[in-house]
Amino acid sequence: MTINQAQEEVDKWIKKYGVRYFNELTNMAILTEEVGELARIFSRKFGEQSYKASDKNMNLEDEMADVLFVLICMANQTGVDLATALENNLQKKTARDKNRHAANHKLKAPKK
Repeated sequence: MTINQAQEEVDKWIKKYGVRYFNELTNMAILTEEVGELARIFSRKFGEQSYKASDKNMNLEDEMADVLFVLICMANQTGVDLATALENNLQKKTARDKNRHAANHKLKAPKK
């Protein structure tokens, strides 16, 4: 699925099952909630926090998809073409950072 197709599919889903888009501020709050749930998984799976009983059913892929779904909703309701936005963002990052990370001694692989 392309990014444009994802935007179209989410729009169809909202119109069929969601009744309408939540307003932009509500979606921003929902996005923040979903990112928090994703962060919870990361802090337990890759970080130093231990799991609680309520964490056992958390699913990394599903939480990432939740974040993406809400972000796509926000793009749709504000008229943002995410594919074009991502292409432009990659061009910006390339122009700005094409040598920066390669020159960063902190990113060099440690010697064995």
